[in-house]
Amino acid sequence: MTIEYPAIAFFGALLTFLLAKHRLFSAISASSSLSIVAYCIFYGFNLHPELYSAIFFGGTFIGMSAPKRFGLYTITCAAVIFAILFEYLVPKISNYGGALGISAFLSVCACHIFILFGAPRSKK
Repeated sequence: MTIEYPAIAFFGALLTFLLAKHRLFSAISASSSLSIVAYCIFYGFNLHPELYSAIFFGGTFIGMSAPKRFGLYTITCAAVIFAILFEYLVPKISNYGGALGISAFLSVCACHIFILFGAPRSKK
């Protein structure tokens, strides 16, 4: 795995997290609009648009999971965990959709469990 996967997932999570805080956007509309823009950018620059847009979209799952509960530190940790899980689950699951959902769910759950056991939290 290279640094590209966590970076793309982090930007997807962070941008969705920040955009969902505005009253004009819900978490779902922030995720979908950012995913479309990211796909167009990856496609325009011919940067593996199918793979990178899937990673970005998975990152938006993290950003829309709990914008009132998670802070920047937790979002960053969840994005890194997501990228690692995504890298290793894609060969085991037949398509991107299953790997995206499972990776995002497990990364957010892991961060929430760490918080419950006393891991440091960032300020909201």
